Amino acid sequence: MHLSLFHIIGLLATILLIISIGVYSGRKVKSAADFASGGSKAGPWIVCGAIMGTLVSGQATIGTAQLAFSYGLSAWWFTLGSGIGCLILALGFATSYRESGCSTLLQIVSKEYGGRAERLGSIFCSVGIFISVVAQVLSATALLITITPMGHLTAAIFSIALMAVYVIFGGMWGAGLGGVAKLVLLYGASILGGVLVFGLSGGLGGLMDSIRTLLEGTALGAFNGLTDEVGIGERYTSLVARGVGKDIGSCVSLLLGVLSTQTYAQAIWSGKTHRAAKKGALLSAFLIPPIGIACILIGLYMRGQCITADEIAALTAAGQAIPEGLIRLESTSQVFPMFVVHYMPDLVGGIVLGTLFITVVGGGSGLALGMASILVTDIFQPRWPGIKASGKTLLVSRSTIMVILVVAAGVAVLVPGAMINDFGFLSMGLRGAVVFLPMCGGLWLKGKIPGRYALASIIAGPIAVLAGKFLALSFDPLFVGMAVCLVIMAAGYVAGRAGKPNKTVV
Repeated sequence: MHLSLFHIIGLLATILLIISIGVYSGRKVKSAADFASGGSKAGPWIVCGAIMGTLVSGQATIGTAQLAFSYGLSAWWFTLGSGIGCLILALGFATSYRESGCSTLLQIVSKEYGGRAERLGSIFCSVGIFISVVAQVLSATALLITITPMGHLTAAIFSIALMAVYVIFGGMWGAGLGGVAKLVLLYGASILGGVLVFGLSGGLGGLMDSIRTLLEGTALGAFNGLTDEVGIGERYTSLVARGVGKDIGSCVSLLLGVLSTQTYAQAIWSGKTHRAAKKGALLSAFLIPPIGIACILIGLYMRGQCITADEIAALTAAGQAIPEGLIRLESTSQVFPMFVVHYMPDLVGGIVLGTLFITVVGGGSGLALGMASILVTDIFQPRWPGIKASGKTLLVSRSTIMVILVVAAGVAVLVPGAMINDFGFLSMGLRGAVVFLPMCGGLWLKGKIPGRYALASIIAGPIAVLAGKFLALSFDPLFVGMAVCLVIMAAGYVAGRAGKPNKTVV
């Protein structure tokens, strides 16, 4: 794809802005505590920036537009579920997190159920977070190969290099300050994108008319399983187009994932007061869902203007003519960047491309920070106490982030055509199944559930989620995992009432 000089100027200016913020925030890091939680000095907007800087990522933007291209309004569940999760985080969990005296969610579990539960939970949680880091690298790679001649490997390496700069210097300060800058840029891009879509299509009616014109009664529509107006309407205007169990399950996955992810808890711990932490989460709750709407509008508009490589191959194999005048996509993950390049003014488009890129970079780096905090605090330091004693925690944390990003890039190169939001939903579901119920027990049911039951829940929950995923159930596998966890923890509660609970402290 050809980019003009103005595209490149806007893109580079935006990226340089975020690099500068990352380097500046590094000056605020004087200790491991500053790196992990900002020294608990952050105001509401920094807390909000740290949450949204990670949560509003490639999945919420590029991934949402990609999913809307195929399934319409049901793509809203990622940002809608994120907003609901932040609301519950603010109203129900923020104060309890801060009053727990812990620095990771798994430490809350450990205080109640023992070190073995903490270590196993850390491993499973890290797997869940890692899947989401891979999704961010996939998003960044899709963007780069759309707007540059880079191959998948080069794009993946460049992506993780920027992620490293974004967070390794400044830690939570980098995530928070960068998140605020990203929030301003992303809202500007979303408003502009929404206005352009309405202007180009003539409103929602025109938006759907272009999709019907392309798909209704055509070979292209038949390839996508859409043969009439009713089918097209059901696909693109329904919140549950992929099935009630799957789409509602996606929302629940996001909700539980927000409450069970170290990165968002770290943002809460970074607040200078309980009020600042709660206000930051509330700001996130109200600011995230509208971004999803803008991305959905872009995805819907591009469905009426584009044809994918798979669709071209299928029509060619069937001896059908390829519709003229359509933009060709190698992958549906290119929907958002293609819209920017084709329909936005060059300089503004370059800024938006840069914003998309730093959105993905911020998401990946924030998740890597959360994963590194879990590994260092819950696994490395207990096993090798010399890390903390020698003052090397900061060095180990930064090194761990770099290793995480390198491995994620390797995985992303192996699965370049994956559906980005599928990774996101699975990641959130795994985290929720591992952490949520044992953490709630550690916060509000102290001494009520024997440790062996929490340990069994931590092991069985994510295994059940993965099994449900591989069985290709018609509903979200999170329901299976959470049902297993609930049965085990409920049995533990009953056992705890029958006799004195026996904590498993290892």
